[in-house]
Amino acid sequence: MGTSLFYFLTFVALLSALSVVFAKNPVHSVLFLILTFFAISGHYLMLNAQFLAAVNIIVYAGAIMVLFLFVIMFLNLNADTEPNKSALAKVAGAIAGGMLLLVLIAALRNVNPVGADAATFDSQIGMVNRLGLVLYQQYLLPFELASVLFLVAMVGSVMLGKREAGERNF
Repeated sequence: MGTSLFYFLTFVALLSALSVVFAKNPVHSVLFLILTFFAISGHYLMLNAQFLAAVNIIVYAGAIMVLFLFVIMFLNLNADTEPNKSALAKVAGAIAGGMLLLVLIAALRNVNPVGADAATFDSQIGMVNRLGLVLYQQYLLPFELASVLFLVAMVGSVMLGKREAGERNF
């Protein structure tokens, strides 16, 4: 069951990622990217990383993709206004992609995957309660500083966004 689910999620992720690149319509590309994020979240669940799966769905498939769709619809991209790429740019892109593939193959050629050691395996390593304990015990100060930084950024963006004509906020 686990192996077939892994292969199914991998097939969906690869097919939808290729569809992101080759789709003619930018809105369809964003929708395929959302499907890719859901397939990757399924991989996170199989790796016992429930928090990463939830964050991936909420943040990436939710908020970031809504932002992408908003920008695409705001720009009103269509084939008539987009300039055609030259053949040299297409060839250069294909060569760069091929070189990246060769580098990845060379880097991963001598990798020997190792299975999990049953003696030291901890099934609770990716659970949310363990993450919360580490976050609020060992990393409490950086977590609180990040929250203050986000609060300051939020207040600053509201101040900049609500500025009236001729008004000075600072």
